[in-house]
Amino acid sequence: MAKDEGAEGRPWLISCDESGTDGARYYGFGSLWMSWDRRGDFVAGIREIGVNNGINFEGPDGEAREFKWSKVKRQKLSFYTSLIDYFFARPWLSFHALVVQKATVDRELHKDFDEARRKHFTMLLANKMKRVARKHPNRRDFRAWVDPIASRYDKADEVVEIIGNNLLEQFDPKSPPRLRVTTRRSHDTPSIQLCDLLLGAVLAAWQKKVDSDGKLTVMQQIARHLGWSDLRADTPVAEPKFNVWYFYDPTKGPREIATRKTRFHPRR
Repeated sequence: MAKDEGAEGRPWLISCDESGTDGARYYGFGSLWMSWDRRGDFVAGIREIGVNNGINFEGPDGEAREFKWSKVKRQKLSFYTSLIDYFFARPWLSFHALVVQKATVDRELHKDFDEARRKHFTMLLANKMKRVARKHPNRRDFRAWVDPIASRYDKADEVVEIIGNNLLEQFDPKSPPRLRVTTRRSHDTPSIQLCDLLLGAVLAAWQKKVDSDGKLTVMQQIARHLGWSDLRADTPVAEPKFNVWYFYDPTKGPREIATRKTRFHPRR
């Protein structure tokens, strides 16, 4: 996590989304991180990009318009590539994702894939929060905004919060970090939408499924920032800016994806 000057003691905001719940080979979860007090700066920056590209985020009926992976079109490509540049130009923004190959999930450890996905999502949050808590010991308040979790269980967000906090208490019983999970509509939450865009690009590369030239251009834009030729890779565990964690089970066969270091150089 990049250092945010003067932010000691302030909460973190984690905006989350998921992808690949339609039976694809891989499913995954993404999280966009920033300091809680940066959320206003973030929304203002996104709106400025919209204005510069002739995009009004409020529709004629007052309903918010979304920008997300499924809506990437060549006609709005300059807007989407500007979003990618904005993310990489802001040291106080970072993205962390978990990718899971469905075939490697041990069904004996879970009731079904619904439960497995909830566990994997919670694992992503808890592991990252532990790393952040070690690096920033005075910043242990984590607030997660999640798009409605695809689950047969109506209170999946509450389950994630409870299990997440149990894991954090085991990590530090004397002064455990605290997680609060709130479900928010992505329509009304630009940070979830940007998370959707980044995660969608990553999963599309892993699934080898790109259905438009516009989406391919966005994927290439992200890869260029990372110094990669494509996005079909995971990163070292400690990669701070753009981290992809592949949930690999060595008992299921050889690892088919190589880990790559990024060559991203943040602006000083």
